[in-house]
Amino acid sequence: MKILAIADEESAYLWDYYREGKLDGIDLIISCGDLDPRYLSFLVTFASAPVLYIHGNHDAKYATTPPEGCICIEDQIYVYKGVRILGLGGSMRYKNGPHQYTEREMKGRVRRLWFQLFRRRGFDILVTHAPAYQLNDGRDLPHQGFKVFLELMNKYKPKYFLHGHVHMSYGRQHKRYDKFQDTHVINAFERCVFEFEDDNPKDHIL
Repeated sequence: MKILAIADEESAYLWDYYREGKLDGIDLIISCGDLDPRYLSFLVTFASAPVLYIHGNHDAKYATTPPEGCICIEDQIYVYKGVRILGLGGSMRYKNGPHQYTEREMKGRVRRLWFQLFRRRGFDILVTHAPAYQLNDGRDLPHQGFKVFLELMNKYKPKYFLHGHVHMSYGRQHKRYDKFQDTHVINAFERCVFEFEDDNPKDHIL
């Protein structure tokens, strides 16, 4: 399964300079947040693949302008072609506003998923906006990751963890690829294409 992961910055290659066929071969598109809802609606119109999304900390506008034709996977395990995908959007709370959480609040969201996690016997892909604590995150509060994401990976050992929030343009310390135990970690900033079946993921050119 070829997956296009996107986050934080709309790709001019896919939006401003789109041409027919650029999304051929993509089986699934996953947004990790902080993207214009019109961008997601545009992609789902031209792709023969569903677009799944969670919210970033700058996605308050989704409440009034949700991306049309796309599927929100917040606080649920969505199954697509047998692949179990868990969505937990938002960032660390650093000011008043939607889609921001303290560590305790994020842990509460995870606790409320207990029955889904039990029924689905875990998940294969963890999709978040923020990174995990001390795993490709920042040391400032707005970009600090959540410890509970490490706990989820420790317990359920998903194959992939997709996140956004820390732009690769911020500095070299923010990697495209990383690994936590058996889980491949991908920073979806702008766009990244990978094969779900790959044991050593690499960016595939669109």
